[in-house]
Amino acid sequence: MDFSASMAVAASGMRTQSDRMKTIAENIANANSAAATAGGEPYRRKIPTVTSEFDRELGATVVHSGQPIADTSEFRTQYDPGNPLADKQGYVKLPNVNSLVEIMDMNEAQRSYQANLSVMDATKAMLSRTVDLLKK
Repeated sequence: MDFSASMAVAASGMRTQSDRMKTIAENIANANSAAATAGGEPYRRKIPTVTSEFDRELGATVVHSGQPIADTSEFRTQYDPGNPLADKQGYVKLPNVNSLVEIMDMNEAQRSYQANLSVMDATKAMLSRTVDLLKK
């Protein structure tokens, strides 16, 4: 694999992890939101997806962000009979977002982003060293 291919693969990883972090940030931002109307559904957690494909021009496999999918797990409920959004039993539906899981996912995405950035830095250093050797 040449320098440009390794840079392109790392760049695709960085873009994908950046998109993943945006989806996770949206989940965290809506973790405590309520439904817009009584009996309606609150925010549903989104799960980021990643697809990979072989790029013939590069001769390498690159990754892309896929369309986030909705998490079908149950909504959280909270007993609050005075809330106008409560059902007949007095429970309010809350988003199915667990902030601790989202923070762990965010840390993983950040580490992956940083690993791809390290690949780009190492490739740039090797390219620079190669140019220096050719000058001599």
